[in-house]
Amino acid sequence: MIGCRLDQHYRAPPMNCSDWLAFGRTRSLEQELYMHVVPAQSLKTSAEGKGKDRSVQNSLDSQSILVKSTSDMHSQKTPRNGLTCKMVLQAVGKVLRKSKTKPNGKKAPAEEKKHYLEPEYTKVRVVDFDLKHLVALPTREIDLNEWLASNTTTFFNLINLHYSTISEFCTGDTCQAMTACNTIYYWYDERGKKTKCTAPQYIDLVMTFVQKLVTDEEIFPTKYGKDFPNSFESLVKKVCRYLFHVLAHIYWAHFKETVALDLQGHLNTLYAHFIVFVREFNLIDPKETCIMDDLSEVLCAPLPPHPHNHVTER
Repeated sequence: MIGCRLDQHYRAPPMNCSDWLAFGRTRSLEQELYMHVVPAQSLKTSAEGKGKDRSVQNSLDSQSILVKSTSDMHSQKTPRNGLTCKMVLQAVGKVLRKSKTKPNGKKAPAEEKKHYLEPEYTKVRVVDFDLKHLVALPTREIDLNEWLASNTTTFFNLINLHYSTISEFCTGDTCQAMTACNTIYYWYDERGKKTKCTAPQYIDLVMTFVQKLVTDEEIFPTKYGKDFPNSFESLVKKVCRYLFHVLAHIYWAHFKETVALDLQGHLNTLYAHFIVFVREFNLIDPKETCIMDDLSEVLCAPLPPHPHNHVTER
């Protein structure tokens, strides 16, 4: 399991609120678990001759050609592709009929049931207060970048910790691709090369990448007076996008194991907290998270107040 930031040089006093956040990011965190469409296939429509005998007559207009066929298809062919109007209409109809089928023409299998959406699981949380109050920038004394850095580092450690609880079930055999809701995620290296990885390989690349960033003093500074780089916000967005992929995969491929470990309440609370945070600061494109919108809408809705305490019974 990848740890959190371990810088030994703390900020010099006096400290304001932002400094204390940076100070907290240098210390060891006591981790708690709480807290495509079927790819478009180019349809090749070919006009195969069916033993047609054609007789051509030349009229006074040399550009006019009459095509005579012994079959029932009597129509003028386009000069470019030689397709009759009837063939074109048949091809269009074929495309429309195949829009709900696999490329091989077979009916697509019924969508896999999303067990994580069942009420008996979604109602289980660790906390029941409004998470918007938890992610909002507390005061004007706290720098926005410091707040983003503190929360991003925390989410990285918590998501990495939760994945470690089910990592033994996520192998190259059980998860041959990094999938979530019928979406396959590919890894892009620094040169932009696209690579298809198994889920454990992809997640290892993600955690290694994020660990390198959050421990880089030039990107996530913790020393007093050190400024954040101009590219900091874009890097935070990239980190959050990767972390979302990991959460989506856990729900899609390993929710049963999570339930078996009785950790669905922790996962639900962590996911809801993360989604509310990235929405608050527009850190992930909604098109990226739309595959989990059904879960997000359920989990981000505040629970009714509990009559006895703030812990939901499980």
